[in-house]
Amino acid sequence: MSSVSNVVPESCLLIVVGLLVGGLIKAVGEKPPILKSDIFFLFLLPPIILDAGYFLPLRQFTENLGTILIFAVVGTLWNAFFLGGLMYAVCQIGGSDLNHIGLLANLLFGSIISAVDPVAVLAVFEEIHINELLHILVFGESLLNDAVTVVLYHLFEEFATFEQVTIIDIILGFLSFFVVSLGGVFVGVIYGLIAAFTSRFTSNIRVIEPLFVFLYSYMAYLSAEIFHLSGIMALIASGVIMRPYVEANISHKSHTTIKYFLKMWSSVSETLIFIFLGVSTVAGQHYWNWTFVISTLLFCLIARVLGVLVLTWFINKFRIVKLTPKDQFIIAYGGLRGAIAFSLCYLLDYEHFDMRDMFLTAIITVIFFTVFVQGMTIRPLVDLLAVKKKQETKRSINEEIHTQFLDHLLTGIEDICGHYGHHHWKDKLNRFNKKYVKKCLIAGERSKEPQLIAFYHKMEMKQAIELVESGGLGKIPSTISAVSIQNINPKTLPVARVLPALSKDKEEEIRKILRNNLQKTRQRLRSYNRHTLVADPYEEAWNQMLLRRQKVRHVDGKLQGSYLTVPANKVDSPTMSRARIGSDPLAYDPKPDSENLPIITIDPASPQSPESVDLPSDVPKGCSGLPPSPEEDEEGLVMRPKEPSSPGTDDVFTPGTSESPSSQRMLRCLSDPGPQQEPEEGEPFIPKGQ
Repeated sequence: MSSVSNVVPESCLLIVVGLLVGGLIKAVGEKPPILKSDIFFLFLLPPIILDAGYFLPLRQFTENLGTILIFAVVGTLWNAFFLGGLMYAVCQIGGSDLNHIGLLANLLFGSIISAVDPVAVLAVFEEIHINELLHILVFGESLLNDAVTVVLYHLFEEFATFEQVTIIDIILGFLSFFVVSLGGVFVGVIYGLIAAFTSRFTSNIRVIEPLFVFLYSYMAYLSAEIFHLSGIMALIASGVIMRPYVEANISHKSHTTIKYFLKMWSSVSETLIFIFLGVSTVAGQHYWNWTFVISTLLFCLIARVLGVLVLTWFINKFRIVKLTPKDQFIIAYGGLRGAIAFSLCYLLDYEHFDMRDMFLTAIITVIFFTVFVQGMTIRPLVDLLAVKKKQETKRSINEEIHTQFLDHLLTGIEDICGHYGHHHWKDKLNRFNKKYVKKCLIAGERSKEPQLIAFYHKMEMKQAIELVESGGLGKIPSTISAVSIQNINPKTLPVARVLPALSKDKEEEIRKILRNNLQKTRQRLRSYNRHTLVADPYEEAWNQMLLRRQKVRHVDGKLQGSYLTVPANKVDSPTMSRARIGSDPLAYDPKPDSENLPIITIDPASPQSPESVDLPSDVPKGCSGLPPSPEEDEEGLVMRPKEPSSPGTDDVFTPGTSESPSSQRMLRCLSDPGPQQEPEEGEPFIPKGQ
């Protein structure tokens, strides 16, 4: 049996069961029951829509709302008019049996058969575990196209009774779409807020808490249907609005009751719908016309494919995450029809629509083709195309933190750019909800509880319950706190959760601290630059002494006592020279130019500093008494140091006597020796110029 269910969807098996039951009833001479529209719309459809709306993945739904609305509104209108127009052309050339079917009747038939059925989509897509994006696009389209279907159905049904349709009637019909859709949403929001407000006062009577959810939802559906508004839109709006506030007020047992009762109720309704479809196929009156039925099936597929391709090409111009060709194929292939189309057609009056039996036959054929052929082949096609499937992962605190962080980050980016996108309006709505709505609809301190803390306690509760159900209460892991055990222990009284209350002064002080510290990180810090370092006189004096001793040893080793050479005075490093000049220009002046002094040529492209220039020969350049050659002059920038002192003096400790500020020639600073070893303690030091 498991192998059969892997190939054949559950909805197909239920229809087959209905066909067998209807055949048996007819075989014994009884008249099989038919799925009446009143029973379907009043008792079987609302549980399925309420379950879908109450547990709707709101984040994915809102992020893709624009795409869903385009598919639901524009796509359904395209399918209805395209199919209705082509079927009218078929009726005009199809012979005497079809010539009497007018344009309005074909448009009515197109509006009935064009809408994607949410019951069939749920039954098939939940079994193949398609990814969240494709599931919410197809399922959201099936939910929201109800408003278009209701408007077109009632519009063409009324137009069929008119002798002449005027422009004013068409304009009023167009405006009725907004009344039906927005009116249904408004009714659902009102009843959702009433249900949330009522749940605030049920802390002493927990038993009736689930009743209010079912009661107000059903009242929203009936109120919308009374005024010919969209009942499906009203149910979805009421479920989405009431859920966050109701779950914050009711007990965990009531939440479990609502969850499993809705799942059970929707599953029973779905089973009865598909069984009754099979039974009604056997028991109903049919009129088979090959031309009409085959044309309906063919044009349904063509209209769906063309609509998805054209709308996706337009949508991808505005989407960040583009819909790939594989996604487009699954969306087009997942446009299943179901019992809503059958029930709407069953409501038609024989007086105005004498071709109702032929319409029913064509609709049942399309339903069977989409449910059996497309429903059975979509799973292998998903595997063949390697379409991404849904990953069953549990949400964690880490994921919640990063999700909220990205939401705040994107909201801030939109504010900086001046672009008011959906993140901006979502943040405004959350602030309004937290500041005003929660205080009115949520009882106690839960109204002030941050979202992250609420999510943490929700996960804590779920983990504790799973631990108890698995029988591992004796081995409690460290991740479960005592609060979770108290929540699941019926013998102990629940401990009221105390939230830390901060005064306005404390809160403002914390904000000020964070603001100041966050702003400091944005200030440009002074980066390391060797040309702007503050001169350290100790470091410079030590470098001068060390270099002088090294040069003396180097020259003595080469000459080996031939003659005594006093090394030239060491030129100050670029950093030290700039520091000395900047602090006191009179204290440091290079001597006037002299042709008899050695010339140190510096290559700008060389990373070496003047202090690290080797002396390859016994006599440096420029010491021979000859002027420097042009070749040497073109090698780089030339720095002429001070005149060497007499052998009896130390140029490190004895300042020069013939320095003048007017003779300074500092052309460019090119390198820096970098930090050197610190001077030893007690080393004599007299700064230059003193």
